[in-house]
Amino acid sequence: MTHDVAALAEELVTMAEADHRAAARANSDDPAEQLAWRRLTARHGDRLAAIMDEFGWPTADVVGADAARAAWLIAQHADRQLDVQRRALRLMEQAVAAGTARPRELAFLRDRTLVNEGRKQVYGTQIAGVGADGSPIPWPCEEPERVDDLRAEVGIEPFAEYVARFAPSSA
Repeated sequence: MTHDVAALAEELVTMAEADHRAAARANSDDPAEQLAWRRLTARHGDRLAAIMDEFGWPTADVVGADAARAAWLIAQHADRQLDVQRRALRLMEQAVAAGTARPRELAFLRDRTLVNEGRKQVYGTQIAGVGADGSPIPWPCEEPERVDDLRAEVGIEPFAEYVARFAPSSA
């Protein structure tokens, strides 16, 4: 079993590296690049579903921190596979409750899944677009007045600091 877990960890990290290299294609003006991104994330989502069937949620104590984060990234980017995102969310919720997964990553996945369902997000982690001035515009939040408190509870920086990372540089 140890070999299977080591191979799984390596596979997850390799998938996340491929995801990272291809991420720029997601919003490309070239439809072929967008399609390549969608195919990659769909393949990864299918594989994550199979991994969840066999192993449950791949937590850091089982596959290591890098592979656990890779599994989260793959779930995060499975935008056109809501069944995979919802299942990952449920398994991550159990893992966070058991202390074997990070609440911060769960918050990002919860928001991503809610937005993909056409609902308001909780933590303000998902950006809808960019305003005319170049500043990020978040998807609507359930309780915008509580976003920073909710973010602090799961270890995410205040909203203003988060979106400042996406803002155009004024230099």
